[in-house]
Amino acid sequence: MAYAITQTCCNDASCVSVCPVNCIHPAPGEPDFGTTETLYIDPRTCIDCGACTDACPVDAIVPGDLLDPGNRVYAELAERYYAGRPAEESWGAVEFPRALPDGGTGLRIAVVGTGPAAYYTAQELLRRTGAEVTMLDRLPVPGGLVRYGVAPDHPDTKRIGDTFARLSRHPRLRMVLNVEVGTHVTPEELAAHHHAVVYAVGAGASRSLGIPGENLPGSATADRFVAWYNGHPEAHSPGVALDGVQRAVVVGNGNVAVDLARLLVLDPAALARTDIADRALAALEGSSLREVVLLGRRGPREAAYTRPELHALKHLPGVRLVIDDRPGVREEIAADPETKALLEGVPLEAVDWAAPPPQGRRIVLRFFTAPAEVTGPGRVTGLRVTGPGEGTEETVPAGLVLSAIGYRARPVAGLPFDPATGTVPHDRGRVLDPGSARPRAGLYVVGWTKRGPSGGIGANRRCAAETVEALLEDAEAGRLPRPKGSGREFGRLVRHRQPAALGRRGAEAIDRTERENGRRTGRPRVKLTTTGDLLAAAGRPGSA
Repeated sequence: MAYAITQTCCNDASCVSVCPVNCIHPAPGEPDFGTTETLYIDPRTCIDCGACTDACPVDAIVPGDLLDPGNRVYAELAERYYAGRPAEESWGAVEFPRALPDGGTGLRIAVVGTGPAAYYTAQELLRRTGAEVTMLDRLPVPGGLVRYGVAPDHPDTKRIGDTFARLSRHPRLRMVLNVEVGTHVTPEELAAHHHAVVYAVGAGASRSLGIPGENLPGSATADRFVAWYNGHPEAHSPGVALDGVQRAVVVGNGNVAVDLARLLVLDPAALARTDIADRALAALEGSSLREVVLLGRRGPREAAYTRPELHALKHLPGVRLVIDDRPGVREEIAADPETKALLEGVPLEAVDWAAPPPQGRRIVLRFFTAPAEVTGPGRVTGLRVTGPGEGTEETVPAGLVLSAIGYRARPVAGLPFDPATGTVPHDRGRVLDPGSARPRAGLYVVGWTKRGPSGGIGANRRCAAETVEALLEDAEAGRLPRPKGSGREFGRLVRHRQPAALGRRGAEAIDRTERENGRRTGRPRVKLTTTGDLLAAAGRPGSA
């Protein structure tokens, strides 16, 4: 039976190139690549060789006959994707990556950030050139989105971090951690010691609701809440108080909103086997929360969560998923076959918001509802909401309100910034001067800083390839500036400005400590959640 690609697919297409019969699509270069929720294996042409399972960095590929009942839908989705499509048995034209005449030996390139976009960029550079690559991060530990953004109950997705960790041991890759560009070294100093600088700093700021009361205790943005439960050292303690909270409202209908809802109602015993921060686990274990409302301004047809994420909500043990039966909801679901199939089996119920949440645990999908005001004398007691038409205003009682309506990038020191798009102006990754619209020599962007907060982990691979291609074009044409300082001089500058800077060995020491702490408690790792503890594990006590 053919293999199937399941929920944790990261879409980085590592599996495509190893398939001997070209049966995994959409592939890079095809029109719908990057638009589907997962890649799909064609059951008509798959020869069950298993090569794709070895290449998949997140263990998303499973033999069809080993799919459990909850995951058989992924085999059905593949059949639907290929229905009416011809079998792609022939390969497209072979593409040869750009190669520099001298192999790129002698180039020094800095990559600011250590998340997926940064690692894919470093991987491209190390594979395609003989350049020396320096990766910098303001935190004492690398990982970016993989460490501090992926939900703790998604361990398979986190496995891509192991791939990145192996790359960190490359002899031409240097890690510079606990060093912030703009604080410890200026952007100008960084550029003066490298032929090129690639910024991969992400888009970590949540969008504001812009309504009264959103700063009350008990109201938080997604970035703050995610950082809290993932053990980010800059997440302010004690985070979000859950004591006495029976109902939470999550404003948003994307995958981040679904993550928040799922984490709040999961059995803490299941979370106790993950790398969730101890502080968050303790709060959830002591919580009386029984219900989470996912609030969407639009209808079910325009919900932004992906099919795999909603499918996971439908199969949470001990949790009921229901749809608030509001005017227009039934009609919109019935009118759209895709939406009807997605929400099949989810009951529509009239929810009495004046009553406390029922016994057990429940997630409610509420559509056609806009937040108007977070209410409460001193801390959150509810969310005033409005619907279409007059006389549809009401207050949903809640002790916690989380905003998950999207992320945006912050301005980056030394780079232009377009506040309308929340991105750095660029041409295929080349940073553009806003006045002349000409490229700034030696400056590049990749990831969400480049394209905005769209696409998952795997989308950064193709994004990085485009940026690196532009960088190598410039190198071949002699457009990269010549560094004024050497790599050794840059190392001395960093040590002088930030004595507590860490390298690869420090990061590996932190990793060993966290994994050992996890082994003692039956968990993959126990995260160190303060800068002081991270530095101490790296052999730098008292340096915080």
